Amino acid sequence: MLYQNGELQEGMNAGGKFNPDNAYSSILAFLPAGLRGLSMAALTAAIVASLAGKANSISTIFTLDIYKNYINKTATESRLVGIGRIAIVVAMAIAVLLTWEDLLGIGGEGGFNFIQKYTGYISPGVFALFALGLFWKRTTPLAGVVGLVMGFALSVFFNEFAPSIFGAETWIYTAYPNKSGNLEIPFLLCMGYAFGFTVLAMVILSLFGPKINERAYIIPVSMFKLDKGSALLITLILLALSALYVRFW
Repeated sequence: MLYQNGELQEGMNAGGKFNPDNAYSSILAFLPAGLRGLSMAALTAAIVASLAGKANSISTIFTLDIYKNYINKTATESRLVGIGRIAIVVAMAIAVLLTWEDLLGIGGEGGFNFIQKYTGYISPGVFALFALGLFWKRTTPLAGVVGLVMGFALSVFFNEFAPSIFGAETWIYTAYPNKSGNLEIPFLLCMGYAFGFTVLAMVILSLFGPKINERAYIIPVSMFKLDKGSALLITLILLALSALYVRFW
């Protein structure tokens, strides 16, 4: 809406060419100096937190799942800590090498979109597995395995093959040409469809099993109870976000 009203034209068209990556910096120009710095600090913190989480995951997975299980089963805690640090350094070095000449093509679509898109190949199946496994006591182990495999397979199908098989326009999606000229379904829709069909398949498989899986995890209802203060804060945040969407849609 701001762009349509001509309020972001100068920032979005810096250098004489429209660049959607300038949207964030252009919007910051509407804020006073203090809030502008706070917004930049929030963005920097989000980026650093994301990198820290990924570095911690890399270190943990390599150290505990690979090194301790297959390389040195008797490794001490201090040894594992040292190996974890080395794993992070090696992983970051590999990341720098892959992005130095943009070997993965990240620069063409942006780092955030790249991470979200390719994480979306794995997350639909994992999310379906956790959601049904935690909240539906009838979910069977077979359904969980099928869900993991099917979630990945459907993500690949919708991202890579669906537009060429079914065309650009169907009743469930619309594919658009990307920068390479190939038809592509928005990756968030691909994640949603993969998750939905995976859940459906897991439910159907689980219906053929026992009514209550003996390995089901029983979650105490008290875990989901909120005090009045938390409920009020959640309501206010949702109202504020809704107001922003309505105002600037």
